[in-house]
Amino acid sequence: MKQITDTILMVRPVNFRMNEQTAVNNYFQKKLDKSNVNSLATEEFDTFVNKLRDVGVKVIVVDDIKEEDTPDSIFPNNWVSFHSDGEIALYPMFAENRRKERRLEYFSKLEEAGLKINNIVDYTSAEEDDIFLEGTGSLILDRVNQKAYCAISPRADEDLVIEFCEDFEFTPVIFNAYQSVKDKRLPIYHTNVMMCLAEEFAVICLDTIDDKKERKNVVKHLKMDSKEIISISEEQMHEFAGNMLQVQGAEEKFLVMSARAHRSLNVEQVKTIEKYCKILSSEIETIETCGGGSARCMMAEVFLPKA
Repeated sequence: MKQITDTILMVRPVNFRMNEQTAVNNYFQKKLDKSNVNSLATEEFDTFVNKLRDVGVKVIVVDDIKEEDTPDSIFPNNWVSFHSDGEIALYPMFAENRRKERRLEYFSKLEEAGLKINNIVDYTSAEEDDIFLEGTGSLILDRVNQKAYCAISPRADEDLVIEFCEDFEFTPVIFNAYQSVKDKRLPIYHTNVMMCLAEEFAVICLDTIDDKKERKNVVKHLKMDSKEIISISEEQMHEFAGNMLQVQGAEEKFLVMSARAHRSLNVEQVKTIEKYCKILSSEIETIETCGGGSARCMMAEVFLPKA
């Protein structure tokens, strides 16, 4: 069982903009008054993909469909996850216009790349009951130790987390995480903006876990699995310093993040990360501002076996 992969699925945007349906509980999103938002986002996307490919990461790019009007399709990790036993999970999405992002035809691209799909586990009927669990946005998977960390929110239902864990044989590590919005503590919409789990370390904003017992429990699990904890501040989290993903390049491992997240890190944090792997960062300011998601959200990790 591996924690990181060298194969990533990414979706090239055609209708990217601030999604008004997700802005209700994604407090990272902002509207940009520019007419060329999609072309700026596409430029950032292409540069990012090239940087990943340059270090030997296998990036399978699929194109979004203009007619569907799916402004957040650039973030595929919310609707699908790929597992080493050939299973695929499909997830129920909070925003109605995000449900159209789930396109099974993308999977033929993976099969063309020589990967094997054995089964699809479909949780999407939960949408009918207004129950949601947004993929590896909500679930931070420790694939080696079979643990699923999850911050409960309107987009991550506790019972569905437990159901996923039973189906995929993970142990749930469930907690609540909050951010300050206009003097209120409100739930963080996705766990992966406050936490990143790599092979030997975790980048996490512990300050968002207001309940001391819950915080202690998360730390206990990370230490139990010998993860070095790199704490980030809430301020750094708002620069997307929690939204990172470790990937395997041709010869080296990389922690992938946005340029904005990279700039927010202090010398000590960078030094600790670089003990374990190199940092690869790319400028995705338009995507972050309008989408309220960053580098990690753009990459759906592919762990499927070879056919």
